[in-house]
Amino acid sequence: MNLISQIIIAFVALLHFYFLWLEMFAWTTKAPKVFRNFPKDLFGKTKTMAANQGLYNGFLAAGLLWSLTIKNPIWSQKIAIFFLSCVLIAGIYGAISVSKKIFYVQGIPAILGLISVLFLKGLL
Repeated sequence: MNLISQIIIAFVALLHFYFLWLEMFAWTTKAPKVFRNFPKDLFGKTKTMAANQGLYNGFLAAGLLWSLTIKNPIWSQKIAIFFLSCVLIAGIYGAISVSKKIFYVQGIPAILGLISVLFLKGLL
């Protein structure tokens, strides 16, 4: 993979590690400052649910980082495309079901990563 693809993939992975931290470990402390539209009284009640979401974000981040460590360029690209697609789908669903801001934070970086990886692959 080219350097631009690797940087974008690493950025998306770091975003999802941040989401993991926020949802698993800082849901009742820092998350209320980030999710201002979410009712303050629900942060404590939804702590377990948020931790579960955080775990899924961690899986996405781990998969993206995994794609950067694979020595076979074909498999590295395939794994990156799979996990970037998962992030994009989550961003689209989040935009439809919760807030359009989710698409901008999650979906746009995933699209940039997919374009970068696909362009390198010669598909675009």
